[in-house]
Amino acid sequence: MRKFVLLLALLCGLTARAQAPADSLEARYAPLDSLLTQFYGALLYDDIDTKNAEFDGLIASCTDSLMRQHVALAVFDHYRYSRVMGEEAVAVHLYDEWIATGKVQPRSEFELFEAERFSLEHRNTLIGMPAPQLTLRKPCGGRRTIPVSDRACVLMFYSPECSKCRLEAIALPSVLEKVEFPMNFYAIDVDADKQAFKAFRKSLKTKNKKVKMIHLWDPESETTLLLDYGVFSTPKIFVVWEGEILGRRLEMDSLQEIIQYINMLYGQEKEE
Repeated sequence: MRKFVLLLALLCGLTARAQAPADSLEARYAPLDSLLTQFYGALLYDDIDTKNAEFDGLIASCTDSLMRQHVALAVFDHYRYSRVMGEEAVAVHLYDEWIATGKVQPRSEFELFEAERFSLEHRNTLIGMPAPQLTLRKPCGGRRTIPVSDRACVLMFYSPECSKCRLEAIALPSVLEKVEFPMNFYAIDVDADKQAFKAFRKSLKTKNKKVKMIHLWDPESETTLLLDYGVFSTPKIFVVWEGEILGRRLEMDSLQEIIQYINMLYGQEKEE
């Protein structure tokens, strides 16, 4: 099925390229884009390695440089903006294999910058990767290295000045009250305003005894949290389970789904 879709995509793209006006890129590649959409669907439930291999083969089979560019960048953009958990790994692979090596040239300096930034933001926190370790300051002095590997952890990077962060703080208690397993919740201020840090801590609360709320910050920029977790904007929420990234760049609804999933796993472990 996939090879058939691939063959149709290439033939259709070649035909459209021959028939469409030279200045009509959308018309030229519209049939190809339609079949690429089918190809994404055919690969939806395959693992990341399979997706990477399929798209490497697809891009390599494009003997025309403009078609290769269009296919590679179209697939990169699709997985870059994918809402399916873990699929950002495909975009990172495509960047490393095709864009960073110069085999495919982005259409502009801005497009290249955006591709580089995406790779930088996502590389270290792909699903299943070991969670980067950070040593951050506590509110009253001292330091703590996070996350731990012997219990579930949530890392929420925020800025007290961020309006969305304030909204997330309002929604957070109702999400955390559903936690049925031991959890460390690390609330990490990425700014350096001590008074704002103190004020915002009061809004991050939970009555759930299963959840240990731990406040941290890095006012002197002594860590590499921006690179390690790609925190170029806030809020950014990650879930770490047994030392590995289980959820990344989450909204409150997706955090709640992962909590429900871990509740199920924790319940099964207790029964055993």
